Amino acid sequence: MFMDDFIAARAQMALSLGFHIIFACVGMVMPFLMAFAHWKYLKTGNEIYKGLTKAWSKGVAILFATGAVSGTMLSFELGLLWPGFMKHAGPIFGMPFSLEGTAFFIEAIAIGFFLYGWDKFNKWFHWFCGFLVGLSGLASGILVVAANAWMNSPTGFDYINGEYVNIDPIKAMFNDAWFPQALHMTVAAFCATGFAVAGVHAFLMMRKKNVEFHTKAFRIAAAFAMIGAFGAPLSGDVAAKSIAERQPIKLAAMEAHFETEKGAAFVIGGIPDEDKGEINYALKIPKLLSFLATNDFNAEVKGLNDFPKDEWPPVAVVHYAFQIMIFFGVVMISIGSLYLYALFFKKEWLNKNWLLKTFFFATPFGYIALEAGWTVTEVGRQPWIIYGIMRTIDAVTPMPGIQYSFYFFTAIFISLSLIIIFLLRRQIKMVPYLYDPTDKLFNSKNKKS
Repeated sequence: MFMDDFIAARAQMALSLGFHIIFACVGMVMPFLMAFAHWKYLKTGNEIYKGLTKAWSKGVAILFATGAVSGTMLSFELGLLWPGFMKHAGPIFGMPFSLEGTAFFIEAIAIGFFLYGWDKFNKWFHWFCGFLVGLSGLASGILVVAANAWMNSPTGFDYINGEYVNIDPIKAMFNDAWFPQALHMTVAAFCATGFAVAGVHAFLMMRKKNVEFHTKAFRIAAAFAMIGAFGAPLSGDVAAKSIAERQPIKLAAMEAHFETEKGAAFVIGGIPDEDKGEINYALKIPKLLSFLATNDFNAEVKGLNDFPKDEWPPVAVVHYAFQIMIFFGVVMISIGSLYLYALFFKKEWLNKNWLLKTFFFATPFGYIALEAGWTVTEVGRQPWIIYGIMRTIDAVTPMPGIQYSFYFFTAIFISLSLIIIFLLRRQIKMVPYLYDPTDKLFNSKNKKS
């Protein structure tokens, strides 16, 4: 298969970001699940929570190592694939990357303390080390998002005669887009990771092995998933209003909204036709887009036709990605509502196979929505790598043969995926051995297994 260097460079970055974002989100959330289970153990003395903490901590370590590898690869790719971008942007938005490196090292040290600190440190200092893993992972994710947000809302410099002058790295880091993006990304991470972990333990509950252990794990993960599921519409609303103000062309592409109009309808589904400037087979909710963008049902929303066509992002890709994100978000909110109803009014449902199957099938939903949302963010900015300042094609490396680099990195990511699956499966099989041998769940069958 042949592809030109520009497409190969974009494909490589898309693959790398799509792979790394999963581990970044796990690193932002999974340590908090671990720390909560550890806190429950310290408060109750229940050995199941200790076993759960150890199980999750080993998973955190595996996924942290993988995220470190993929994140390091991304750092090299920025310089190798996009030297034109890094030449000018590096001095401006380098601060969040530098701080992210500091957060990463703190996270690595805290993980080491936590994994090897059992019965060696003060119990609350040991717990704090685990909690610190979560705080530094969360900070790391937010700092990277701040750097990406700068690409969508470049500030902290003056662009005069093709030169970047009067650089203010603090203003660049705290650009207009960083808070909406960081908030939505954090909430999405809680939702995706919570549903993924809950789904795994729901499956293991259905197998009727170590049921009490997996039930406690499922309840904790489901609680975190609910935080994300119900917080996503609120953070999404903040993000949408920010996009409407800063990047109206991206909002128009998200909705395949071609004509500027007041009282614009919110589009659900549909197939965009860029040549004719219309969307077919869509369900339209009158005036809702105007309200979501501005809090005014009759406000004007700009359409794609108000912008030069060479500045349009790939409308179909952005629109479909946005629809996928919305669809899976609504599905997870529905599952969350069902779970909360069962938790407060129908407790007998909590151990029913149909509810557990629902969570099991929802295991990947959060990450599908996350990847779709990231596609909206990145593809919706095109053709700009620095919005309104530098086009992506002007930033790519002149070095030939990028397609071979793409094939090589693809092979690395496939290999890493297989290794992760192997390690996590082995870790799940080791769960029974993480119990205290005096625990009642430790029957002879489990010992022999």
